[in-house]
Amino acid sequence: MATTNAPLKTPTDLKTNAAKTVAEALNGILADSFALYFKTKNFHWHVSGPHFHDYHLMFDAQAAQILATTDQIAERVRKTGNTTLRSVGDIGRHQSLKDNDRDFVKPEDMLVELRDDNLKLVEALREAKDIVDDAKDNATSGILDDWTDQAEERAWFLFEASRKS
Repeated sequence: MATTNAPLKTPTDLKTNAAKTVAEALNGILADSFALYFKTKNFHWHVSGPHFHDYHLMFDAQAAQILATTDQIAERVRKTGNTTLRSVGDIGRHQSLKDNDRDFVKPEDMLVELRDDNLKLVEALREAKDIVDDAKDNATSGILDDWTDQAEERAWFLFEASRKS
């Protein structure tokens, strides 16, 4: 009978060191995804100006898409026999994207900041792709392609919305 103190040892055929490296890369992406989700919701809640309706809806849709990936990311970490983030503090220790705590952000600055953050996430996803491919983690490799495509699309939409003409 298992106890509540039993280690979380999910069986995997990945080598221990490779699985740990995959988990580290994915936990960084998970932390950045939560940071980006919260920043996108923050901008959704605080956007103002003549394009309020369009930006408000776009930020909300993008936030929902980002949040939808977080469970998948965490579950990939667990499937490799590792543990994932456990708290807001843990997110803070692993995230590379910067928070935005300013009282007011101009809508055009919101677009640029979110675009840049999504492109940084794409960069991390591409780096993770190399790590998981080296570990022969085919399942994570395939899903990273989807997450990369989603982040690239968000960056594209934010870029187009920020254009002056």
